[in-house]
Amino acid sequence: MSLCKQNTYSFCGGVVPRLTDARKELRRTQIAEAAVRCFGRNGLERTSIADITAESGLSAGSIYAHYRNKADLVRAAAREVLARRADVLGEYAAGDAPPGPDELLSRLIAAIDPAEARVGVQTWGEATTDPAIRDIVVDMTDRMRAMLHDCVMAWLVKVEHHEPAEARERATPIAHRVMALYQAELLYTALRSPTEETAS
Repeated sequence: MSLCKQNTYSFCGGVVPRLTDARKELRRTQIAEAAVRCFGRNGLERTSIADITAESGLSAGSIYAHYRNKADLVRAAAREVLARRADVLGEYAAGDAPPGPDELLSRLIAAIDPAEARVGVQTWGEATTDPAIRDIVVDMTDRMRAMLHDCVMAWLVKVEHHEPAEARERATPIAHRVMALYQAELLYTALRSPTEETAS
């Protein structure tokens, strides 16, 4: 069997290229990023699958092939945003001199994207009435707090020279405060008007 035949399948009498795992993941990311832009611009409630279709440049069928419904897209959008924070926090924790809590918070705040902040705050609002969205928010918040904990613990061990067991315990309330201040800044950013964003 030729390579061409191995990577295709018959569909309604024609031949359609089969998506590789890498291309599927790329397509999922493309859709999730389009959803973030739409949610940030229109809000969760007012964004339709048609809006995301137009924003992504893909067909509705392609979107439904990757995501079952809007809640699935919200989950993907939240994970997309969290994945970016995870990469950065992982680099900080792995460094020889991880940033202390104040510097860590300053860096996180500097990296806030206003559209992502609006999506985050809208998602928190939806979480108060939608159990599926609430589960997503709780999961994402817990993961973010755990990553902050690891980063603060690395700073306590590598820079402040605490024993790992002590550092683990001390990192918990510090990470909690950093998380609370970061969320407050997300809310502040989400509430700013586009004019204020441009002026800053």
